[in-house]
Amino acid sequence: MSHFRLTFQAVAIVASLFSQACLAAPDPSPVEIADKAARERGDRSEVLVLGTAHLSYLPADFNRTRFDPLLARLAAWAPQAIAVEAMSGAQCDYLRTYEFAYPEVAANYCFDPAPAREALGLTGPEAEKAYSEILAQPAQDRAPEVRRRLAGLFLAAGEADSALVQWLRLPPVERHEDASLPQVLVDLLSKRMASRNENATIAAPLAVRLGLERVFPVDDHTGEAASGPVDNQVYGEEMGKIWDNPAVKERAAEHEHWEKSIADGGPLIDWYRALNSLESQRAAVTSDFAAAAGSKLPGNSGRAYLAYWETRNLRMAANIREVVGLGRRVLALVGASHKPYYERYLGMTSDIEIGDVGAVLGD
Repeated sequence: MSHFRLTFQAVAIVASLFSQACLAAPDPSPVEIADKAARERGDRSEVLVLGTAHLSYLPADFNRTRFDPLLARLAAWAPQAIAVEAMSGAQCDYLRTYEFAYPEVAANYCFDPAPAREALGLTGPEAEKAYSEILAQPAQDRAPEVRRRLAGLFLAAGEADSALVQWLRLPPVERHEDASLPQVLVDLLSKRMASRNENATIAAPLAVRLGLERVFPVDDHTGEAASGPVDNQVYGEEMGKIWDNPAVKERAAEHEHWEKSIADGGPLIDWYRALNSLESQRAAVTSDFAAAAGSKLPGNSGRAYLAYWETRNLRMAANIREVVGLGRRVLALVGASHKPYYERYLGMTSDIEIGDVGAVLGD
């Protein structure tokens, strides 16, 4: 009988503990229900975020074949689309129209499509409609005259990096003017091909290797309005104080180390492994955005800066989500300071998982 009572008491205790645990466990939020359903489906989309330095400072005679080991590893990951840190032609047109609210932003960050629009007699929307109709027809390859036409249309739409993809997909002998690509646009493409920024050096050549037709611009500068009106003198002085911290100096020393390593012929892929390491991401946030977030300076400049930065990254992440669409595997190439924000914001979506860039780059 005593044995029965003990057994009954044990069952009662377990039942009580189970009931308490159930009461203590919070119900899933509505969005978590969608997250769980997407995980259980088992084929969520994948985004690989590759942080990069902005490469425009590299010397004009830099040997671009040194990027080949990096390109080979990225190609092996086999992205179906590449997102780049550039603004769309449509957003640049918006910024030009509303220049009173965004003074000099388009001039500083946008490709100028005016020569292409004048040469082809097209507006930006007309050019985008035309290239979209061509690309809507799947093709194993396209005739050279079609690729030249696409290159011109992308330029007129304000999508210079995608124009470069079309230009690079042509055999060198086919890179010339014709009825749909006047010489003035050939000159623009040649200049773009010589550019040393990361979109021309990494994204466009990688797209060509993968047989992709374009890259997707996902940058956003409309977030600059998030800080509201600021006193530029106070803002400049306070941000200077915010950035005068030990972590900034440590990052500067690290940059000098890699700059010397690259100049001495060190492997570029080692630099990219360092840029994309957790330690590097922590240092970037500590020296910059965390310093701004914690600032108590009276002009509130740190919060203004953080408002701009987080708004910009949220909109960039939304643009990438649009590129992913129904399930494309996407490589997002972006300045390294954006990487932790990309991964945080994209990681909150139900249908996306973040790829392991360390595994892709290797040891």
